[in-house]
Amino acid sequence: MHSVVHTWTEHVLNKTWNVEMAVLALDCVVLHIPVTNGPNSWAIQRRLMRHAARCWSFVENGMIGADGKAQALHHLGYLYTQQGKYSDAEKMYERALQGYERARGREDPSTLDTVNNLGILYTDQGRLVEAEKMYARALHGYERTLGREHPKTLDTVNNLGVLYADQGRLVEAEKMYERALHVYERTLGPEHLSTLYAVNNLGVLYTDQGKLVEAEKMYERALHGFERTLGREHPTTLDTVNNLGVLYINQGKLVEAEKMYEQALHGYGIALGLEHPSTLDTINNLARLYAKLGKLDEAAAMIQEVVEKRRRILGDEHPDTISAMRNLAVTLHAQRKLDEAAAMQGEVLEQRRRILGEDHPNTLSTMSNLAATLHAQGKLEEATEPRG
Repeated sequence: MHSVVHTWTEHVLNKTWNVEMAVLALDCVVLHIPVTNGPNSWAIQRRLMRHAARCWSFVENGMIGADGKAQALHHLGYLYTQQGKYSDAEKMYERALQGYERARGREDPSTLDTVNNLGILYTDQGRLVEAEKMYARALHGYERTLGREHPKTLDTVNNLGVLYADQGRLVEAEKMYERALHVYERTLGPEHLSTLYAVNNLGVLYTDQGKLVEAEKMYERALHGFERTLGREHPTTLDTVNNLGVLYINQGKLVEAEKMYEQALHGYGIALGLEHPSTLDTINNLARLYAKLGKLDEAAAMIQEVVEKRRRILGDEHPDTISAMRNLAVTLHAQRKLDEAAAMQGEVLEQRRRILGEDHPNTLSTMSNLAATLHAQGKLEEATEPRG
């Protein structure tokens, strides 16, 4: 319905509030939310967002009750997470979890689905300690109620692998991915989406481990599978395209990397919008490539945009925000803007010490970068003295 017609019906025809019609509207919207990652799911999700926002306002403002609406709120939370609207998604999941626990108990699969999805949301927000607690609860519950080889159990195992990788616990991450992949291949087949997700995640892990040949094989397998199953423009397919760009950078294939990033950025912009986390990831990656190619002014402008948007959308302490700040500092150093680079590196170092700890590789890398900048400024004593 056109927005003008909608406003007319609201103010002329609907002169009194009708709770039953509002509940019906919520149910209708929720029934159309794709709960699996199909070929056109992203397009349907975007079309539903304005309707979902309206229905969520009914619940949030107490215009309809949330009792008996746990499933609807869970699906709204999933939709908002997929669209990068993390703050509202968290509220929806929390209300859904309360409803499921009251109605079905703490270990009902529906309750555990929301617990698992909260883990995904916390991971996306960079709240890794809270995410691990959610995943551990979901995994324990799934194993007890559904068994160790149930797809939902294995999805949580895979999610734990992502979390461990984000924490730098690469050996543990590899065990999680391999456990999930082995059973997925045997029970669901090599072309199932869950199998392909695990394959893609192994590609990310192998890239982090420097196993670039193995990583490329994983990415190519995942990409071919996603293209056949979901299509070339689906965000999940584009995730693997973006990952291939990262791999090509590590292999020194800069021309190939630029093609991957541009393909991913064009697709994300259409499918998800210019402020979605996945879009910003690719802008950040493309900017790093431009820096390597000596296009420092273009790179700095792009990374500055990413830093500002990530700070506004994700917050100052999110790992993706800190990563973009680190990339901006490196670019500023290359531009010989040493005072700005040192200030940015100092902020990144403070955040990483507090969040990751003194001995984490990312913290140590930032200390090294700051020391190099201070050395370039001629501040030799500050560059060599221990920091802590």
